[in-house]
Amino acid sequence: MKKIAIIGAGVSGLAAATVVERANRAGGDVQFTLFERSDRLGGVMVTERIDDCLVEAGPDSFLSEKTYGADFCKTFGLGDQIIGSNDDERKTYIVVNNRMIPIPDGLMFMVPTKILPTITTRLFTWGTKIKMGLEIFSRPPGDNGDETVGDLVRRHYGQEVVERLADPLLSGVYGGDADNLSVRAVLPRFAEMERNYGSLSRGMLVARRKMAQMTKKMGPNYKPRPLFSSLKDGMQQVVDAVAELLPPDRLRLNAEVKSVGRDAGGWTLTVDGQSQRFDGIVVATPAHAAARLLGSMNATLSEDLGGVPYSSSVTVALIYDRASLAHMPPGFGFLVPKTENRRIRALTFVHNKFPHRAPADKGIIRVFLGGTADEGVLQLDDAEILRTVYRELRELLKLEAKPRVERVYRWNKSMAQYSPGHIERVARIKRCVAEMPGLSLAGNAYQGIGVPDCIASGLAAANSLLEAFGIHPPNGTASTGKS
Repeated sequence: MKKIAIIGAGVSGLAAATVVERANRAGGDVQFTLFERSDRLGGVMVTERIDDCLVEAGPDSFLSEKTYGADFCKTFGLGDQIIGSNDDERKTYIVVNNRMIPIPDGLMFMVPTKILPTITTRLFTWGTKIKMGLEIFSRPPGDNGDETVGDLVRRHYGQEVVERLADPLLSGVYGGDADNLSVRAVLPRFAEMERNYGSLSRGMLVARRKMAQMTKKMGPNYKPRPLFSSLKDGMQQVVDAVAELLPPDRLRLNAEVKSVGRDAGGWTLTVDGQSQRFDGIVVATPAHAAARLLGSMNATLSEDLGGVPYSSSVTVALIYDRASLAHMPPGFGFLVPKTENRRIRALTFVHNKFPHRAPADKGIIRVFLGGTADEGVLQLDDAEILRTVYRELRELLKLEAKPRVERVYRWNKSMAQYSPGHIERVARIKRCVAEMPGLSLAGNAYQGIGVPDCIASGLAAANSLLEAFGIHPPNGTASTGKS
């Protein structure tokens, strides 16, 4: 029997474990052991039911267009549990000089596709609006190398769009900033548009027309997918479903892998002072942890893994009486540019985005702090974080009421940053892994940071080991093309 060790029980490691377990149940001569240094499965996917509300400590949803997230949930019978965001109420604001300014209609990330909303918005000055209008005449550039998102946006639309739009949007997704994230790794579609059309606005208009034609072909009853999807009982619902599939005796919690060794016979893991032998391993930890584990075997691999930057964050969940929030603006929430000199980076009105998360008489606000621009926030104690949040909520939203419940969640070095050179780094990592039979890597450090990307990474990592062992993956666990 082939034995596979999976190191790390975040969603990537759990996805890998499901592949091996289903292969075993389908008659494959294979078995896994999952090692997790904490006392729970799921990593950052943590859902709590508090005061009749569902509170997400980590991600509250995933992008609906990445359908392999929903597909994975469906393999556990959760298809009827998948819900969409309340897009009828979808409106996002940018804070500028302490004012909530809605992102104008027709703005696709930072690319304007409608003239009137771009002209009338208060988000940009007239100089920026003129530059945005003239961008349509841009020509395809020469080779700009692996430039940052900030460089791309600055060339096309100017510094104000970087500061007020690109940077806060990327901070909300990556916890990073536009001048440290690679266009090719983070926004490959935009890099391709620039190559093909020169103008991002022209490229996006072409894409919109194609999408409109496709929608028309779907017929009058076609309803587009919501922007975000989640699960009725929270994101941890899929973690719990995976846990029900996996044999409890194959799960090792509070078990930190101290070292990894390799010889002609396979792999040796040292856990709790004891050595255990395996034919293959899936390392589904953050890249910096993988670098420590694999450093003694391949210095180049360790250097590249250790070179992946990470950001840290703090999430504060607050439950209020709904009457206290009656004066809040409609919509999903707001983003705060760094130029506002605040610690709050973003805020979500959860009861608007996913109304079922709270009963009619209560509301949930999630506040996000940290990121690469404010790593120091993790050094503050909970009381200081809460004082900061309450002060800034008073200043931004005139919110004086005290919440019924408050929770602070810390995520240290949890979000990989795809800096310039990331694609080349990942290519080098893959070459090194290919030279070490029986090794697969999974997680958000390689080809996507969202929940669906992490799931796809875990599936692909386990499938590659099974294929190397001559074991055919069972139906429903095929690789999505991610790795």
